[in-house]
Amino acid sequence: MSKVKKDTIEAKGFAIQIYTEDFKNDYISLTDIARYKNVHEPKDVVKNWLRVRDTIDFLGLWETIHNPNFKGVEFDSFRKEAGTNAFTLSPQRWIENTNAIGIVSKSGRGGGTFAHPDIAMEFASWISAEFKLYLIQDYKRLKSDENSKLSLGWNLNREISKINYKIHTDAIKEYLLKDLTNEQLSYKYASEADILNVALFNKRAKQWREENPDLKGNMRDYASLNELLILANMESYNAILIGKGVDQKERMTELRNLARIQLLSLEKLNDNGIKSLEDKPKRDNEANVPSSTHD
Repeated sequence: MSKVKKDTIEAKGFAIQIYTEDFKNDYISLTDIARYKNVHEPKDVVKNWLRVRDTIDFLGLWETIHNPNFKGVEFDSFRKEAGTNAFTLSPQRWIENTNAIGIVSKSGRGGGTFAHPDIAMEFASWISAEFKLYLIQDYKRLKSDENSKLSLGWNLNREISKINYKIHTDAIKEYLLKDLTNEQLSYKYASEADILNVALFNKRAKQWREENPDLKGNMRDYASLNELLILANMESYNAILIGKGVDQKERMTELRNLARIQLLSLEKLNDNGIKSLEDKPKRDNEANVPSSTHD
């Protein structure tokens, strides 16, 4: 079951719904955009737009680029009829006949016709160039806010990783490094860090530097949010194993298993970042998102 996140943007006093599936695909409400032209019958505005030959050409090209399962034969049939007085087309019929993915029809509370941002902006331009510019402005604002939150999450987890590294090195010093020289101490720190690097990234720090001579910093600076979270957990777990006197070979096996299990679990969430905790009203809104229909 896909994860759905709802947001709202605004253009010239009109609220426009946006929903995101699996944290990657945005769909903007054409029904809400159409209210700028006709508050009472927005569905008719969308249908009138779909009757235009240029609209059909644009939708067909978009689907050809983005949708390998787009039905070209059915599209050609619509294209021949588009623009004639007798031609009518609903979003549902377009979706059903052509297997389109750029437009989605939803029923129930908060339902209506939604479309990929490329298509939604084209529709807004057809209604009003001025309205489209306001729509783009607030959509950019929304995306900027999302990127800022993601960046904050990355930095937070980078700091968590640094803190756990301090705990980790303290554990090495206390349990493994007694009676060793300063030179040996330095080597042992690097060795323990590389145990984690190999367990998670499948390579030592030196290997990474040799493969990436033009990059600044180290491999952890280029890790994803998921990898940083797993690394923090591995450092804490390794400190516990060191305290129990588990030898290096066994710890390597345990840490590798931990990395594999946690990475697979996070990948199942289909989330490329660590999702921020949301307040209850937002979760309630997500629960009320209407299901897709092609009827």
